[in-house]
Amino acid sequence: MTGPAFGPATGIGSMPGGDAREAAKAVTGTFEDFPHLPELPARGPGADMIGRTAGMLVEVYARVEPSGWRIGDRPGRDTKRARSWLGEDLDALEEFTQGYEGPLKVQAVGPWTLAANLELRNGEAALGDPGACRDLAASLAEGLRLHLAEVARRIPGARLVLQLDEPSLTAVLRGQVRTASGYRTHRAVDRQIVEATLRDVLGVHGDGPTVVHSCAPDVPFALLGRAGATAVSFDFTLLTERDDDVIGEAVEGGTRLFAGVVPGTDGRLSEPAGSVMGVRTLWRRLGLRPELLAEAVTITPSCGLAGASPQYARGALAHCVRAARSLADNPE
Repeated sequence: MTGPAFGPATGIGSMPGGDAREAAKAVTGTFEDFPHLPELPARGPGADMIGRTAGMLVEVYARVEPSGWRIGDRPGRDTKRARSWLGEDLDALEEFTQGYEGPLKVQAVGPWTLAANLELRNGEAALGDPGACRDLAASLAEGLRLHLAEVARRIPGARLVLQLDEPSLTAVLRGQVRTASGYRTHRAVDRQIVEATLRDVLGVHGDGPTVVHSCAPDVPFALLGRAGATAVSFDFTLLTERDDDVIGEAVEGGTRLFAGVVPGTDGRLSEPAGSVMGVRTLWRRLGLRPELLAEAVTITPSCGLAGASPQYARGALAHCVRAARSLADNPE
């Protein structure tokens, strides 16, 4: 299959509400050339980011405890619920992508955010146990391989893009993830181990395009590029001029930027051209050729839209498309 690996605009993943068909219809109707599989965390445990990915794990099961998701011995009702909702979401997406050919994005939590948020039986995060981290990453990789195969079977014309959500990655690298007591933090994980694990998980998609998303500050662009991410998705408003060199190197190295320029929660949206003004300014500061802009940047909301009103969420998606068009039409 040929064609572009990415489209000019897409969503991050989460949408408000609990109606899978409504969400799939909104996403596919707006992003005609780069839709994604919507996630609907408002449905409750199992539809949330961690629970949804926990349901994809192979031979590792998790259940909801008052403190969060905890690894258990067997699949219980929480695992079944997570898998059932994912199936419902895939049914809805399949319905609205009949005959679709082009890039299509699916999302899951990456190995380090999963390790920072999934508890072992003793109530501590898996992050504190190197063996548990390795087992989790291997289970996640196998689960993602099966998930990608299932989506490919349902939507055979799609060129799948795998996105790993890693909002805890910076905290993992800096030793800022708190222990269960809250009094201490887990020690920082060695950068080479972080990179190697990400490379293994991203590698399940073979030569297919991959994205790592984080809406936290100080996204480690260089590390993600070395780990094999084809693109990095981030909240553009958190960038400072200190990030210029790192971003310039990433772009010159062929990494695509998913620039989160549209607010993820309700507010007044600026003109589409205004939303991408910062991207143009960054490009000028970096001394990059304006005609490369549309080839190197995909426009997205700054983060997921789970906390937005349904009306705003639909407007934000449409705004991303218009802002991307503005960038392509007037790169300077």
